[in-house]
Amino acid sequence: MTQRYNIALFNGFSNHCLANMVEPLRAANTLARHMLYAWRFCSLDGNPVQSSSGLVVRPYGALSDQTGEVLVVMPSYGYLTLDTRPTIRALLSAARKHAQLAGLDTGSWLLARAGLLDDYRATIHWDEMSRFEEAFPAVEAVRERFVIDGNRMTCSGAMAAFDLASALIRRDHGPLLSMEVAHLLMSRGAADQYAHPLNSEDTLVNRALTVMQGNLENPLSIKEVARKIGCSQKRIEMRVQAELKTTPQALYRRLRLNLARKLAEETEQSIAEIASRCGYENASAMTRAFKSEFGKTPTAFRGRA
Repeated sequence: MTQRYNIALFNGFSNHCLANMVEPLRAANTLARHMLYAWRFCSLDGNPVQSSSGLVVRPYGALSDQTGEVLVVMPSYGYLTLDTRPTIRALLSAARKHAQLAGLDTGSWLLARAGLLDDYRATIHWDEMSRFEEAFPAVEAVRERFVIDGNRMTCSGAMAAFDLASALIRRDHGPLLSMEVAHLLMSRGAADQYAHPLNSEDTLVNRALTVMQGNLENPLSIKEVARKIGCSQKRIEMRVQAELKTTPQALYRRLRLNLARKLAEETEQSIAEIASRCGYENASAMTRAFKSEFGKTPTAFRGRA
């Protein structure tokens, strides 16, 4: 089922924060090959809004007309000027039409002013933490990058918005998809991208993934992977299970089949050539594994592309 996000933008919003929230959702759709998430931009009155760096966004409509699963409030700069009765009334009304509420950056302030964060854990941009704690004693303010507390979500700034979006994908669709989104968007710095290509939080798992990624055409046994990173096979199995809720064998197979899907969609290589590049002895074996993983044959994916 598609989750619908309504993103309430205010003048002075951060492009960076907006992109870091939406792009991971878009990437999840791309990787899943269907609409896991949909989003619409809105403003208080339905009129265009301008970001802090001059980007003009024409919303789909006014906040009062939106319904969905998640309401995202994104004011960023100049948020104190938005702390008015009309704004709070609009948020209270919109909150009744959404199952979950998210305050990005200083959006936490407006949600708290409306009483929508009372008795919840929440964070805000850390420059505003002291003021936030003093103004809203009913909120359990915490200095964290992001917080998910029941149906309330808050984050501390633009970079943390990516972390929050990744956590939501992980919660909704599992750690493997979240990991693949991070890889697609290359979410870390250049050095880390080479050292930890799939952005797993576990260092040992990162090292195993690096070895697997470097050996897709000629797959190694998990015992050989373990030897290359200097640990036991049992330890790899335990860490992959704890971090990604799967086995190393299944993870390795997924990496090879993801490459097969990409080649099927984006190249004119024969299925036999793709099978060879992904470490399969013949096209039939790869096709069976491919259909089991993705529900369609490589040829069907190629035809759709």
